[in-house]
Parts: sequence; C-alpha cells; structure tokens
Amino acid sequence: MFLGYRLKALRNERHISQSELGNLLGVTKVSVCGYEKGTRIPSIDVFIKILDIFNVSADYMFGREVSSVCEDDENVSILLSKNDIEIIRVIRGKPTLYNQIAKDPKRFFLNTYKK
Repeated sequence: MFLGYRLKALRNERHISQSELGNLLGVTKVSVCGYEKGTRIPSIDVFIKILDIFNVSADYMFGREVSSVCEDDENVSILLSKNDIEIIRVIRGKPTLYNQIAKDPKRFFLNTYKK
C-alpha cells in the first residue's frame, strides 16, 4: 500500500496526470490508478521505470527510509542499514565518545584517522 501512496504523492508533486504517467510507463491510466489504489502491482520493468522517472530508490517507494531532523529543523529522508543503526546504538551507549563525535564529527574522524 505504501507504494501506491508514494506513487500518487510523487505524481501529484510533479503535476503529472495518471494518463501522462501511463504514457511514460507504457501502461494505461487504469493501470496507474490501480497501482495508486493498491489493487494492482507494477511489473519489475514498470517499477524500475517509476524509480527512474521520479529519481527515487526502491526503499523510498516501499517506505523503508528513516526520517531525520537536521539542525536547521529541515526534515530530510535518509537510508540507514541495520548495521548503521547498530553502530549508532553502540556509540550512544558510550556518552563520552558520543559527545566527542557529536561536537564536531568531521574533526573527530579526521583526527582519529590521519594517515
């Protein structure tokens, strides 16, 4: 269902009609409507075209990204693997290390891994 929600949102953001998207994908308007409602599933070829047209990842289309808030309060979407999340958990469990990294991450890692 997330696929349909994201597809419709992307299509609307770009002011593309279902007919226009259908033409770009090589399918009918009815098919696009079905994808958006969740009553149809696009073939892998059509799905790849969707990703290319909207320049998004499959993880984004399936709702697998993790939302994050930047310091300027701007919402962004990022993708984190399970390993990335585990690294963050371990670092957060070590408050001194976490505070050193959080204070100036670029400087911390540049100083830590000088050649």
